[in-house]
Amino acid sequence: VQLQASGGGLVQAGGSLRLSCAASGGTFSRHVMGWFRQAPGKEREFVAAISWGGLTTYYGDSVKGRFTISRDNAKNTVYLQMNSLKPEDTAAYYCAARSTSSMSTTKSGYPYWGQGTLVTVSS
Repeated sequence: VQLQASGGGLVQAGGSLRLSCAASGGTFSRHVMGWFRQAPGKEREFVAAISWGGLTTYYGDSVKGRFTISRDNAKNTVYLQMNSLKPEDTAAYYCAARSTSSMSTTKSGYPYWGQGTLVTVSS
């Protein structure tokens, strides 16, 4: 599975961004999809995950209530809608995929990764 993330950019605190991740080379609808982020000098942390059909979602504590993960299986794309952005959300955001039906919140649970897309939130 190949993953291509996009949608990052510079936004002011309180603003919104929507990230997209397009998948190819596999059966997208049979992959749990996740988003992770990594700030400079920090570990890569879990942001959100979504089940095959989109009915189950998990979120990291720091983004609950502000970020929403969704997917469009017809377009082989997963999205991350980010609202009420804070400077501490500044990071490279990565999409990831796992070809099982079980959810995971750990980076070791995802064998497929896209390149990062940079999100910078100014204060």
